[in-house]
Amino acid sequence: MRKLFNLAVGFTAVLGTFSGMNAAVAATEMRCSHQLPPAHHIAKVIDQWAAEIETLSDGEIDVQVFGANSLTGAKENATAVAKGDIDCAFSINPQWGKTLPLMNVTLGPFAVSSLEALQKWDGSEAANFLEEKLLTKGVKNVVWLFTTRSTAITSNGKPLIKPADFEGVKIRGLGPVPDAGFVAMGAAPSAMSGSKVYQALSTGVIDAGLTDVSAAVSRKYYEVQDHVTILPLFSIYFHGYVNPAWYDGLSDKGKMAVDEAGKKAAVWAIEASEASAASAPDELAAKGMKVHIATDEDIEVLKAVMAPAFYEAFSDASGADGKKLLDLLN
Repeated sequence: MRKLFNLAVGFTAVLGTFSGMNAAVAATEMRCSHQLPPAHHIAKVIDQWAAEIETLSDGEIDVQVFGANSLTGAKENATAVAKGDIDCAFSINPQWGKTLPLMNVTLGPFAVSSLEALQKWDGSEAANFLEEKLLTKGVKNVVWLFTTRSTAITSNGKPLIKPADFEGVKIRGLGPVPDAGFVAMGAAPSAMSGSKVYQALSTGVIDAGLTDVSAAVSRKYYEVQDHVTILPLFSIYFHGYVNPAWYDGLSDKGKMAVDEAGKKAAVWAIEASEASAASAPDELAAKGMKVHIATDEDIEVLKAVMAPAFYEAFSDASGADGKKLLDLLN
């Protein structure tokens, strides 16, 4: 009997081993690409989001995050997900450019900059409308991560404060629609991803940087620029999206994990962005930059020139859908 018992125990152990192997094999890979450096506060939120998906799915989903363009380039992310080459990616809204100009809606000069507005975004009619449009481009949105409502405009020699200061300045651009306000002031925007700005500034390809105030720290703009103007110019979000067929193939538990983690991460991103933005001006000053915080008067003067140009460009690019989205946003 002892021998039989030992055989039974051994057989049970073998079954347990195979069961563990099957569980490991059954885990669904979720390869996610983003462009952020590890030190960026949103990169940390993405890691937290990934861990939450694994926890909520009880290991059904194995999330593998590839940051700093290590899996796919920023410009290729959306196409790679839509084609199914990768499962998941993150982009900032300006990167949709001409493909889906509606995504630029939060870039209206000084229009979407209140904390209350950002807190209401996830699950709003405006967000849902954009999610429907993203599906037509082959991706399913699963998380909204606001990264800033505080913009940093960096320069050398003098700060860029008034419209006249931008005349002839080669500045990092975000795309035809968001750049319209800078063009109206006489600047020459050049659209590029955040990972390329430091080199462009250091080599003189552009004269001025444009980014969220936290990224000015994490991407070390202070090493190549000596002035920064900080202002609530617009809100930029990273949003995470997956291949629809990949999502449809998940179990109900897996889908719930992705959905719930997205809701939680939307809150974490705002909290992290607010904390990071609060400390960034002092960090930039400590690194030797001369920091100018835009006054209400500065903002009104800039808005008078930039806003009409932006909304004309947004309307031309987005048509009736753009008007509907603005109504939902308001």
